[in-house]
Amino acid sequence: MKKINVITLGCSKNVVDSEHLMAQLEAAGYELSIDSDSTDAKVVVIHTCGFIGDAKKESIDTILSAVQAKEEGLIERLFVIGCLSERYADELREEIPEVDEYFGVNDWPDIVAALGAEHKRSLETERVLTTPSHYAYLKIAEGCNWHCGYCAIPLIRGKHTSVPMEQILEEAQKLAERGVKELIVIAQDTTYYGIDLYGRRRLADLLTELCKIKGIEWIRLHYAYPTAFPDDVIEVMAREKKICKYLDIPFQHISDKMLSAMKRRHTKAEAMELIKRLREQIPDIVLRTTLLVGYPTETQEDIDELEAFVREVRFERLGVFPYSEEEGTYSAKKLTDDVANEEKERRAARIMQIQEQISLENNLKRVGQTMRVIVDGRQGNYYVARSQYDSPEVDQEILIPAEKRRLRRGCFYDVLITDAEDYDLFGEVINVRPTKCGKR
Repeated sequence: MKKINVITLGCSKNVVDSEHLMAQLEAAGYELSIDSDSTDAKVVVIHTCGFIGDAKKESIDTILSAVQAKEEGLIERLFVIGCLSERYADELREEIPEVDEYFGVNDWPDIVAALGAEHKRSLETERVLTTPSHYAYLKIAEGCNWHCGYCAIPLIRGKHTSVPMEQILEEAQKLAERGVKELIVIAQDTTYYGIDLYGRRRLADLLTELCKIKGIEWIRLHYAYPTAFPDDVIEVMAREKKICKYLDIPFQHISDKMLSAMKRRHTKAEAMELIKRLREQIPDIVLRTTLLVGYPTETQEDIDELEAFVREVRFERLGVFPYSEEEGTYSAKKLTDDVANEEKERRAARIMQIQEQISLENNLKRVGQTMRVIVDGRQGNYYVARSQYDSPEVDQEILIPAEKRRLRRGCFYDVLITDAEDYDLFGEVINVRPTKCGKR
């Protein structure tokens, strides 16, 4: 049997694309290895990320490692796909000619053909899951129309393009039938869903339909752009029990000067009003945001305002990224990268120091509460679980001692929270039997 090793780098959107690609290859008779260092597969596909400097470096290092393996005769064919090769295909072909071929983000039929198979439209809703079997990412759109000053995504992925609702629902139904309990809805901007296909935003309609799928217990919403946030999405989040009271909404900054420089389409007042509406209409909501520091023209006054924003809003989940200039973007062409890298790192560290204390205080309030959790797996002496308030990979975990009881991955349990740290909770199972287990 033909063997192929598919290595996926970057974001969850890349994960979904790789899973669709692997479904095509599996149907063509390939035996698949996933991110394997020990496989004897002679064909390797590297799905790259080209979003920021660190991601580019990881992609290049992975390609060079595979090239070395090819020179040593360990592999025979090497293909590179995804964001990095979409953006830098010509340069890569010149600098690393040992790769058999480079493909961009929309070249899926060509990739499959290069691997000796036929791309079948009938398989477009099929996936080979690379996540644990009880959760899956569900990509509802491609590209972005916002053109924020720092972001290369529109240059790489193009304009916002929604996936037809019937296709999304078919894919979600198939995932549920395979035992998936949690759907993590993703796109570059999920709130923009449907406007290109239906003439209006239809994320609320999509969420309502997803809630009807038997077997799905949690639906989690990521990457919601704050500008003109749809009121009906807030309403459906408040109404539907299956929708996690969790929202990933990247504000990036709060200073009006910086929001304008970043070409964001909202003001500080609008951001604060949206946060107020979300917390009033969904009282137990957990908000996750990301912030960008060190953007051109950012001053200490802007940072002081951002720190005050973090202290006031007290986000339950927060990440900070130092600005990285990306060629071709507005900021790279029009602005000067005038903040030293050391200062960018200092500003990021300062905000995370503030957030660490906020997170600890928020977590201490959970002690004594009973929470419904899903078990992701076991690490050492603890089972690792999550509540509806945490997304896998990026958020905190609930650790449950493993010596007291055997727990099943992909099952739900009621857990009494007994202790807290800044980014973790500890708990004990209080129900004897698990509920709503996924398929093994």
